[in-house]
Amino acid sequence: MRTHYCGDLSAASVGHSVTLCGWAHRRRDHGGVIFIDLRDREGLAQVVFDPDRAQAFATADRSRSEYVLKVTGTVRRRPEGTVNPNLRSGEVEVLAHEVEVLNPSAPPPFQLDDDNLSETTRLTHRVLDLRREPMQHNLRLRYRVAMAVRRYFDAQGFIDIETPMLTRSTPEGARDYLVPSRVHPGEFFALPQSPQLFKQLLMVAGFDRYYQIVKCFRDEDLRADRQPEFTQIDIEASFVGEAEIQAINEAMIRSVFKEVLEVKLASPFPRMTYAEAMSRFGSDKPDLRVALELTDLTDLMKTVEFKVFRGAADLPGGRVAALRVPKADLTRKEIDDYTAFVAIYGAKGLAYIRVNDRAKLPDGLQSPIVKFLPVDVLAEILERSGAQDGDLLFFGADRAKIVNDALGALRVKLGHDKGYAEQGWRPLWVVDFPMFEWDDEAKRWAAMHHPFTSPKDGHEDLLATEPGKALSKGYDMVLNGSEIGGGSIRIHRAEVQSKVFRALGISEAEAELKFGFLLDNLQYGAPPHGGIAFGLDRIVAMMTGAESIRDVIAFPKTQRAQCLLTHAPSPVDEKQLRELSLRLRDKPKP
Repeated sequence: MRTHYCGDLSAASVGHSVTLCGWAHRRRDHGGVIFIDLRDREGLAQVVFDPDRAQAFATADRSRSEYVLKVTGTVRRRPEGTVNPNLRSGEVEVLAHEVEVLNPSAPPPFQLDDDNLSETTRLTHRVLDLRREPMQHNLRLRYRVAMAVRRYFDAQGFIDIETPMLTRSTPEGARDYLVPSRVHPGEFFALPQSPQLFKQLLMVAGFDRYYQIVKCFRDEDLRADRQPEFTQIDIEASFVGEAEIQAINEAMIRSVFKEVLEVKLASPFPRMTYAEAMSRFGSDKPDLRVALELTDLTDLMKTVEFKVFRGAADLPGGRVAALRVPKADLTRKEIDDYTAFVAIYGAKGLAYIRVNDRAKLPDGLQSPIVKFLPVDVLAEILERSGAQDGDLLFFGADRAKIVNDALGALRVKLGHDKGYAEQGWRPLWVVDFPMFEWDDEAKRWAAMHHPFTSPKDGHEDLLATEPGKALSKGYDMVLNGSEIGGGSIRIHRAEVQSKVFRALGISEAEAELKFGFLLDNLQYGAPPHGGIAFGLDRIVAMMTGAESIRDVIAFPKTQRAQCLLTHAPSPVDEKQLRELSLRLRDKPKP
């Protein structure tokens, strides 16, 4: 039906007869001459309708926004002074000879070039939203990322193998989406939270190098970077160690950024242990663009009488730390605003010291807390933090998690608010994660990655005696403060897997019930293997600068896990429920 895409026209097309198809993006009537910007997936082309072509002019006159048009005409240069440098076709226009309305459009609920649309409006009318240039750009870039990933892994000898969408419910950290079975009344499938167990079975089956770009499902509370269904780049390989699997996937990310964004990432990516990341940055996914760090003062504060700091230092799992902000010219209101910010993370306050003259202690320091700290302690704080005249020190004192969360978030916010953050991309491997973290609610150890993560060599004996000190062969890839991928070397020996289950409080009977199909097959000569999974949605969102992964997913859900376009989830009729042997309980009264 057409000879060219609208956005592909250029000066080389001048004099050619072309046929374009697309949507009427904008219509303008300039004193008897009608202009229509015709839009397709490649961009815009300006079409001119002259009254001399009566039939074409009349059709253009009654055309409105989002009408689907077919236009035949001659390409000519735009008059001097009317070139549009913002369009690929901006040097030329099409003088229309014929035009056909392929389909009229009802008046759209919003203008496609409106930048102030609410997300509710956009998601309700998602089809129209997807016509907008930013969404067209985002989804096409997503396609290019996926193709770059596939090309890379194909060249590395990996093969794409599909794993089931209907599987067994297994505990993997979040609630499963359950699918009732009609054939087996009272029994359920689950949608996979990840292909974790199946990709390990593929290694036992001898496929050696597997990858998949796959949908995963988690029934959890949502936020900007979470969706109930999301897309994962899933990778597993046999006969590899940590260094090998990291090298393969680091090269993949570098290749994708070079191909899609023409960005050259650092090589090799720096590495940092989990312990160092938490100590210096209060986060296991530190944003290395921000040139601010935490200083640990816990041991020092065990020597002071100031109850706020001493109480936190003596607390089991407590921490006292300082965040140095160089040359910080912050007003009292700004400090109050940052105090309110850290309260979101559980901090009860935000103590500070302003360094006016570090050579004169304590008079050279300005803060309500200075009088509670001995001069030698103040001197040590300045020495450890490296604070200079004009700097500001913020303090956190509480359980380590609260201090890390609060000061870690404050570090990033201050960094970006006040110009302590550089531009560009800063990748990082975080390694040597703890095997377990303590679950206060369940009063038991929980796997930090998953129960099939291998302990560090020499740490197997700690699983029974001091599980909190055992480190794993787990690793995360971090980029600009976001975890974009996480993985580990897996357990392939039955006796080690049993030790991990015991540390987690999982009995043999429970392990057999939940993971029996994996455990049964690991006994048949399972090779050493490991892998990683990347969040495709998150990577693409970062590449496009989108604020939410919803902006890089064609048909996403809201933060309440609803699709405003299709009105899902929705009720089903009684017949369908009976077929599934289900009956709904009455909703609880408010």
